[in-house]
This record gives sequence, structure tokens and C-alpha cells, in this order.
Amino acid sequence: MAPRLWPVELSATLPDGGLLVLRAMTRRDKSDFFGLRARNKGWLSPWEPTNPDGIPNTLTYGQLLRTQRESARDGRAFAFAVAVDGEFAGQLTISNVERGAFRSCTAGYWVGLEFAGRNLMPTALALAGDYMFGVGRLHRLEVNIRPENLASLAVATKLGLRDEGLRRRYLHIDGAWRDHRSFAITKDELGEDGLQGRLRRNLAERVRHTEATTEFS
Repeated sequence: MAPRLWPVELSATLPDGGLLVLRAMTRRDKSDFFGLRARNKGWLSPWEPTNPDGIPNTLTYGQLLRTQRESARDGRAFAFAVAVDGEFAGQLTISNVERGAFRSCTAGYWVGLEFAGRNLMPTALALAGDYMFGVGRLHRLEVNIRPENLASLAVATKLGLRDEGLRRRYLHIDGAWRDHRSFAITKDELGEDGLQGRLRRNLAERVRHTEATTEFS
């Protein structure tokens, strides 16, 4: 039997000192959710999943929450609200959770432009990934990213995810079938400090490289 994973609240400190919290979405998030998405429509729309049949998403907010709760109860997907210093900043979803011999999951995420540049999503993905590897007892985490999405590619790079190649016309995004690059990591590739430890080391190395480049330029 799969372990009970939900509900849960996870937290970590961002590199700039901000408090990141991952938790289930609630009815209290409704206005913040719609407000953030409305302000970031242009920023988000090129990367949004769409229906190949042209049928728009007509879920109400209440229906969205019920769908998330049902998926979590069944152990198929876990939709986290991403909050920074108490402010709703985006979402991170662990989906396609498979058990048995596979023990894998897929991560997807979005964040408001006003929160970009703070290493928010690499930290959130590392936090959620370690939880799924640990309490969730999964073995593999996968992320699929459009080659044009430089901000999301940077998340994979900072976490040191393995590039597994290009998947042609993989997902229907922004009205068409789009190519995606697949990135993955397995639990046995990580040390005891997990994805969060790997992220800290990679960010520290980037700082040292930047300082060295500045010193000798």
C-alpha cells in the first residue's frame, strides 16, 4: 500500500532569506490565484497545456480543488500551492505517480513573473522531489520542458537534472503539439542531502564561478 502523503506542508529558506512554503491549495487562495494568473497571462500562456480538441478549460475554482483532492486521495497527483513569505506565488504539481516496478512521477510548475529570479522554483522542486523520494518512496522524477522555455531550462540546470533528449510533439501546449526536452533524476543518483543539497552546492558553485570571472575579467 502506498504511504499516506497528503495533506502536507513543506518549507525551506530561499537563497535570499525568504520563506518558501508548499501546501495544498484552499478556498482562501481563490482571489490570489486568479489575480496572479490574470497579471501574468502573457508570461504564462506560451507554456500552458491546451486541449487538442479545442475545448477550453471550464472548471470552476471549486471543481479544481475537488479534482486536486481526489487525485491526492488516490495517490495519482499532488498539487502544491507555492507561497513566499505568505504570498501566493504559483503552483507545483507532482503528477503521473506510478508505483510497482516503475516508482516514478512527473513535475510541472508555474510562477508569477514578479517572483522570478529568486531561485524559487528550483528550491520548490528540490523540496517536493526530496519529499517524494523520501516519504513517497519513489525512485525517479521527470520534468518535460519546451526548448524555448529558457527560465524553466534554468531550473533543470540548477538542480543538475539529467537531459534525456528531445521528445517530438510531446505535449499540446498553447494550441499546438510541441517538442519537449525531458530531464530526470533518480533517488540513487543523490546523496543523503538529496536534491536540496545538490541545489545548494550548484548555486554555490555558480557564485564562485561568477566571482572568479569578475576577478580576472
